[in-house]
Amino acid sequence: MAEAEKTEQTRVQSEPILTPEDFAPVTEARHGEKISRESLSSWKDAWIRLKQNKMAMASLAVMIFLGIMAIIGPYLTGYDYFTNDLKNTNQPPNGDHWFGTDDFGRDMFTRTWMGARISLQVGIYAALIDLCIGVIYGGIMGYFGGRVDNVMNKIAEVLYAIPYLLVVILLIVVFEPSMMTIVLALGLTGWVNMAWIVRGQIMQLKEQEFVLASRSLGAGHLRILFKHLIPNSLGPIIVTLTLTVPSAIFSEAFLSFLGLGIQSPAASWGSMIDQALDAWRIYPWRLLFPAFFISLTMLAFNLFGDGLRDALDPKMKK
Repeated sequence: MAEAEKTEQTRVQSEPILTPEDFAPVTEARHGEKISRESLSSWKDAWIRLKQNKMAMASLAVMIFLGIMAIIGPYLTGYDYFTNDLKNTNQPPNGDHWFGTDDFGRDMFTRTWMGARISLQVGIYAALIDLCIGVIYGGIMGYFGGRVDNVMNKIAEVLYAIPYLLVVILLIVVFEPSMMTIVLALGLTGWVNMAWIVRGQIMQLKEQEFVLASRSLGAGHLRILFKHLIPNSLGPIIVTLTLTVPSAIFSEAFLSFLGLGIQSPAASWGSMIDQALDAWRIYPWRLLFPAFFISLTMLAFNLFGDGLRDALDPKMKK
């Protein structure tokens, strides 16, 4: 009994003595529990990393400038892009005609920015077609897999093997050469790359735990695909989209240069280069300005796409 009482006294003495201050409400977080950094979403974190990439931000500024000038540029000089002025043919850049004139006396500044409008429209429309068809097609391939994937993948391989130039020629036989003919030709074959990228992303994500949890809660195939899998694949989709635009712009310029695209008097960078090629040594400004803006546009989109890819890459997170 004496030993038991001694043990109980030792236990009581070892317990901490509670005071009223111990029951006071906590008004400040302890230093060990303080959050050292604000919680960031994946998109906000990607935007912070993108802003740190000076080349990508400079490319974004160039893209915004080109977009604004494509809207307002044709109206700054007071000249239109289609009226001939044979008294002022092949004028060098001057105070009246900032980029000079062509062999019909048309203002090159106005025609250059009208060409920018057409080129950007072709690039954006082609990218949107790639987005709509490629994401849906690739998502179905990657999600269902098996025989569905095999059949749909073979169809995509057949379409990928068809040269878009052949598609353009066939469409021109049916329709007249125009911007919509080029967009349709690029859209019929250009979505395959997007579909394969989405397919690969979906095949990786569909085995994750959140898909199993959603399926366990009774979600159907369409909900899982469009509410969970595709939104989690937006990073590669956006990067591919930004790299599709310059490819479509170059394709439009190439086709217009060959005479299969935009027809005069409509202005296109490719058709302007085609018209200036014969006399470029005598009138170099007619070739210089459209060629410069084609190169600048493609460079800006590609550099921005590279920066966006690095910003959205999970491996780049610190």
